Amino acid sequence: MKKILNTTVLVGSILLMVTLFSCKKFLDIKPQSELTTGNAYNSAQDLENAVNGAYRALYYEYYQWVNVLLGDMRADNSYIGGSGDPPLAEMDNVNISVANTPNYNNWSQLYIGIGRCNVILEKANSVNDPALDVNNLREQIIGQASFLRAFHYFQLVKLWGGVPIELNSNSADPSKTNLSRSTETQVYDQIVKDLEVAVADLPDSYGNGQAIDREKATKGAANALLAKVWAQRSDRDYTKVIHYCNEIIGSPSGYSLMSNYADLFDGSHYGNSESILEIAYVGGNWDVSNWGVELFLGLDDGWQKYCVPSKDLVAAYESQGDSIRKNANITFVSNTGWADENWNPCNDNSVAVPFNYKQKHPDGWNSGDRPYLLRLGDIILLKAEALNETGDLGAALAALNMIRQRVNLPDATASSKEDLRAKILLERRLELAFEAHRWDDLVRLGVCTEVMNNLQEFKYTCEGGTMSAPVRINYNVNHDKWLCPIPQLERDANPNLTQNPGYQ
Repeated sequence: MKKILNTTVLVGSILLMVTLFSCKKFLDIKPQSELTTGNAYNSAQDLENAVNGAYRALYYEYYQWVNVLLGDMRADNSYIGGSGDPPLAEMDNVNISVANTPNYNNWSQLYIGIGRCNVILEKANSVNDPALDVNNLREQIIGQASFLRAFHYFQLVKLWGGVPIELNSNSADPSKTNLSRSTETQVYDQIVKDLEVAVADLPDSYGNGQAIDREKATKGAANALLAKVWAQRSDRDYTKVIHYCNEIIGSPSGYSLMSNYADLFDGSHYGNSESILEIAYVGGNWDVSNWGVELFLGLDDGWQKYCVPSKDLVAAYESQGDSIRKNANITFVSNTGWADENWNPCNDNSVAVPFNYKQKHPDGWNSGDRPYLLRLGDIILLKAEALNETGDLGAALAALNMIRQRVNLPDATASSKEDLRAKILLERRLELAFEAHRWDDLVRLGVCTEVMNNLQEFKYTCEGGTMSAPVRINYNVNHDKWLCPIPQLERDANPNLTQNPGYQ
């Protein structure tokens, strides 16, 4: 597992973080629960250990925080903050270069996760151990590996479009490893194929309590991802989206909305009825903690944080009178000790600056806060979108208003499909901010270019204690920028990789 190490400590209460991407170091920690391709797979325990190792891919940097940068900071929910690191500034400005380091790391980490799943799926049926035939253990192992592989490919195809479909990770033969890119449709078809295996093989519950069912892939998680897949792919099928959303809503697992939205993110209600899948970080242990929270919040360590909520997002909450979700997702702090080019350019101690507050317990890089990978609120709003797109505006409004009623907002009305589409998109923004969904929503509904280029966000400078006139941020987004560039290091290693349009 790769983890960012802070590199400079100032004695006392101030922690300075030097250039995050140029000076960081990584630890590659191999857990005892992980087997590699070189290990023997002789028993059920070996395969279970390998599955535990496969879940460790969710502890990589991509799932710790970079997915939020790409989902919220790249969109209109937040901006870079931090120390303006050039690789992150490229994401914030929607101008990612082919040499961007995090872009390369994302590709590498997701394929590492896929490779772990491939090994399990290659070995699972060849292990002769009677224990695998008890309580469908073999099928559960295959189902979990199939789900995790599909989940990683879902990230890949959203980021880069068509990518190589690597299903064979034991080969060193370049003819098998230097694969060409498949089409977007082919990648999504492989994801669907894996998820159909997962739905067939996974249980609704592992029988060890609801919390365990939210930490491991289940039939519910597979159905939820199928709903998202059929919505996100270019050849989307909203009828299938409705079907898979209904599978979740009517699941024997008993998924239901939490009555109090804020409880979802207070750190005391993980494994709840609304959670479908969450990353099972453990606080106080560097190996398995959620260190990403420190990069978003960490109020007492003296350096500027990343993914700062935008004025546009704050205004969206305030325009709806949505104080419940605003207060659960954003916290304002004065006397931060640094200037902020959007909110407080002159470092006025009386001016409050917002922080991403979705996860609330940084705990000095050792947080136990668990981000949701899949939750029911997202699925209900996705069903509302699908119902609207298939012409059932009444049912779509009912689903939308179920989410609004929880946070004491009046029921929405709509005059047309187009009107309701915009209202559902707004509701998803308010409900799911900092959960890495916003960019995908803008792309899926075909409004990414319009929204980003019409965004009224400004930067300021400070001269002699006086704030400058506002300077509008121009994103210059076009359709090519909806996808990231294929990392140049990958193209150097694999001459069969073509580049996405608009990148050199």
